[in-house]
Amino acid sequence: MIPLCDLKLQYASLSDDINEAMLNVAAEARYILGPNVRALEQEIAEYCGCPHAVGVGSGTDALHLALKGLGVGPGDEVITTPFTFVATTEAIGMVGATPIFVDIDPLTFNMDVSQIESRITPKTKAILPVHLYGQSCNMDVVMDVAQRHGLAVVEDCAQAIGATWRGRPVGSIGDAGCLSFFPSKNLGCFGDGGMLVTNRADVYERVEMLRRHGGRVKYHHEVLGLNSRLDELQAAILRVKFRHLPQWLQSRREAAYTYNALLSEGGQIEMPQELTDSGYVTPQEDTADDSPAHCVYHQYTVQTDHRDELIAHLKNKEVGHAVYYPIPLHLQEVHQDLGYEKGSFPIAERIADRCLSLPMFPEITRAQIECVVDALKESYGSEAPQRAVA
Repeated sequence: MIPLCDLKLQYASLSDDINEAMLNVAAEARYILGPNVRALEQEIAEYCGCPHAVGVGSGTDALHLALKGLGVGPGDEVITTPFTFVATTEAIGMVGATPIFVDIDPLTFNMDVSQIESRITPKTKAILPVHLYGQSCNMDVVMDVAQRHGLAVVEDCAQAIGATWRGRPVGSIGDAGCLSFFPSKNLGCFGDGGMLVTNRADVYERVEMLRRHGGRVKYHHEVLGLNSRLDELQAAILRVKFRHLPQWLQSRREAAYTYNALLSEGGQIEMPQELTDSGYVTPQEDTADDSPAHCVYHQYTVQTDHRDELIAHLKNKEVGHAVYYPIPLHLQEVHQDLGYEKGSFPIAERIADRCLSLPMFPEITRAQIECVVDALKESYGSEAPQRAVA
């Protein structure tokens, strides 16, 4: 079997260091906002190119607190994408604001930034781009529109830690960036966890207060906040893993290059594209990388008109796979009050019907990727050599 993501293999390779880190936390018995949380905040802030970071309970909480910290509230509108996980719009709804969708780019799956300006109204307070699957949204356009209209920008970086736009880490470009440490993320803990990074001292101070019941001093509460603190045990685990993140991200790109090279030999699969200054490309290891968006491949997601057949064949071959995401948010029951109908965002709807994510994790071997590709080619009738998984 080839899993979609092999977390057991990652733990096995780091088990001694992780176990020691967890035992040290237990011995110190400092479980809430302890030294590992503080240290990780500093390490992640530096990595993301920001002076400030706040560890919180989840990536969803990071989004919620970012919007709240920027003053987004009831009656406001936030422009975002319908092709993402529901946490993006949950956070908008939790502050009482309304999500306003734009369609997506058919090749990168990120929001079509050319549509943002047409959706701005007097109620618009913020833009919330999602760096989907590990590839940065076009932040040049997002920031230009935001600055001209006086809008805040919250970057959803849940799948994109380590990705960059024109050399700048995602999360450092807008007013706040939101990370998720969900176990399957490129940097994942052993449960839920998240972090907000920001260049703005005022946003940092407000979010840091909001995450611990709205008070700067214990038992002195200034505003209604919530209990959303990154757990000390999770922070200790993340600090061990964080040391390996650069190599893991490089391994993901190398795995993507291998997929691209093997799938380019023919077939009915459309490979992921990266946006470059000269157009869209399917990057390979020997291709000059002039992409302003350095993708970290949280997912390797292809498109096909024969997804159901492919899924059935992959199941039979015990090859992991997933559909992220089968129903765009504008068609979800939770957002039926927004009045969108099928056809409102045709590209997002088309991608939702055609996308398929294949096994992607840092430890995946070339032999495993070859078996995945062979299974795909068998499904659509191309000749594929039989190979054994190493």
